[in-house]
Amino acid sequence: MARVLICDPVAEDALEAIRSGGHEVVEKTGMSLEELMETAPQFDALVVRSATKVRKPVLEKAAEGNLKLIVRGGVGLDNIDLDDAAALGISVRNTPSASSVAVAELALAHMLACSRFLGPANCTMKKGEWNKKSYGKGKELWNSTLGLIGYGRISREVAKRAKGFGMKVIFYDPFVDDAEGVQKVDLDTLCRKSDFVSLHIPHTEETHYLLDSHQFEMMKDGVIVVNCARGGTINETALLEAMKSGKVFASGIDVYEKEPAEGNSLVEFERTVATPHIGAGSAAASSRVGAEVARTINEFFE
Repeated sequence: MARVLICDPVAEDALEAIRSGGHEVVEKTGMSLEELMETAPQFDALVVRSATKVRKPVLEKAAEGNLKLIVRGGVGLDNIDLDDAAALGISVRNTPSASSVAVAELALAHMLACSRFLGPANCTMKKGEWNKKSYGKGKELWNSTLGLIGYGRISREVAKRAKGFGMKVIFYDPFVDDAEGVQKVDLDTLCRKSDFVSLHIPHTEETHYLLDSHQFEMMKDGVIVVNCARGGTINETALLEAMKSGKVFASGIDVYEKEPAEGNSLVEFERTVATPHIGAGSAAASSRVGAEVARTINEFFE
């Protein structure tokens, strides 16, 4: 039997599945760094989503105890220091496919919302305003070019749905050589050719500010930029300036350099459609993530 610490919320049916595997489950969400360092060594496995950061000091402390496994419910692993975990003999797993559809659908939702002024139109309608002329010159996804930065699981789901809207899809990804039905290009070409740009990459030293002032300057006038991947991959100040100048028509942003995004000028700008990091936040995705978390734990400790 393993002791499993749930650091971030997980679906209840997943917790029952872990218990059914003969393991003890303890839920303790919202811990401070000090609480996590004190608590983690008492457990064999940790389950985290995006909120809990498992950095080197936590790993070193946990390795003094019983920790053998960390399961990240979701795709990105940038909240876990992977090299340090490996050096300490702690396995790290994630659930790469469970939330892909949910994130892909949110990216498409942002494209649609940005194209047709859904954010500001909704807000002004609730104030009793009827700004039909102001919001009557939107854009269409049909017959436009979508540039995908990164071409992993989520990006491929976006591409499938974009084709249903009649979009031409191109992508930039130095780790993918070829893909059926879409064209690989370099980043500069993607910036120049795309009517919509959507990011689907982790935040690393290599991807930090991958889209900056230089990239925005290369883009078509009136481009729409969507980021449902990770904060820090776009220079938020540069994006805001590009929107103010009219270079970027609108942006759909779900992730931020600093979260929660309090007092963020990009969020407050009228033509930004902002959501609070809810890419994987559908009921179905949460259930799939939970099921994969439970299966991973039960199989690991068999």
